[in-house]
Amino acid sequence: MSPRHVVILLALGLAALPAAADWKSSLGKFAEQAKEIKAAVVVPEEDEERALGQDVAATLLGASKPVANPKLQQYVNRVGLWVALQGSRPNLAWRFAVLDNDNVNAFATPGGYVFITRGLLAQLQSEAELAAVLGHEIAHVEKKHHLKAMKKDAGIKLLGRGVGHVAGSAGSAEDRERLSQVAGVAKGLYARGLDKEDEYDADRTGTILAARAGYDPYGMVQVLQTLDGVNADASKFALLFKTHPKPAERLARLDQALGSRLDSVGQRPVVAERFLASMRK
Repeated sequence: MSPRHVVILLALGLAALPAAADWKSSLGKFAEQAKEIKAAVVVPEEDEERALGQDVAATLLGASKPVANPKLQQYVNRVGLWVALQGSRPNLAWRFAVLDNDNVNAFATPGGYVFITRGLLAQLQSEAELAAVLGHEIAHVEKKHHLKAMKKDAGIKLLGRGVGHVAGSAGSAEDRERLSQVAGVAKGLYARGLDKEDEYDADRTGTILAARAGYDPYGMVQVLQTLDGVNADASKFALLFKTHPKPAERLARLDQALGSRLDSVGQRPVVAERFLASMRK
C-alpha cells in the first residue's frame, strides 16, 4: 500500500466522524485505526526489525542448536562479519552461527542473524565458498526479503505493533499471543521459502559482496555446481531444494546477471587451506 493510499484511507476515516457528542470516542477509535494502518504499511525501524529477528531466530533455533565448537563459531563469525561490512548495512549487529544439523541449508532472519548448518559446511571446499554462502544470506537481510514477505502474510500487522516490547517481555497473555503468531508466520515462511526472484537477487548480491571482501568471485558458482551434482532426492537436501530454485536455474540466472563481470574481477584467493583447517578444529 502506497503513502497516497494511506492518505486516502485517513481522509475516508475523517469523513466518517460524527458531529454529535460521540466525536471524542470516535476520534479515539480512528486514532487506533490509523496506527494499525501505519503498522501495516511501514517497514519496522532497525530496532524493531532486530527485535523481530530475535524472535524468529529463537523459533528456528528451537529445532537445531549451535555446534559446540567455539573456534569454529568464531571463524565463521569472522568471515561473515567481514563480508557483511562490504554491504549497505554494516552497522547492523550481525551474528553468525553454525547449527548442529546434518541437513544442508543456510538461512537468515531480519536484523542480521545468519545461520549455516553443519551439513552445508561439509559440502564446501574453501573460504571463498563459505563467503559466498554467507553473502547470499547477508543479502536477504540487506534487502529485507524475509521481513517484506512476513509483512505480506495474513494478520502480520500485529508484528508492527510493539514488537520491541514483545521481544523484551513475554509475560502477558497478549505478548505470548503475539510471539505465538511470530513463530507461526516464521515457520510457514521458512518452510515454503522466498520468491524465486529474491533468491536470484541474493545470489547476485552475495557474489558481489564476497568479491568486494577479496575472495574469488566464482565461490557462489562453485557452490551451485556442487549442489547441482548431488542426489536431489537425498533427505538432507530436501528442505534446501524445496525452498530454493534448482541449482542449474540459479547458475543460469547468475551468469546472465554477472557473466563477464566475474572475469573482469581477476583471480582472487579461494583460501582453501584455512577453511579446511578450521573444519578440523
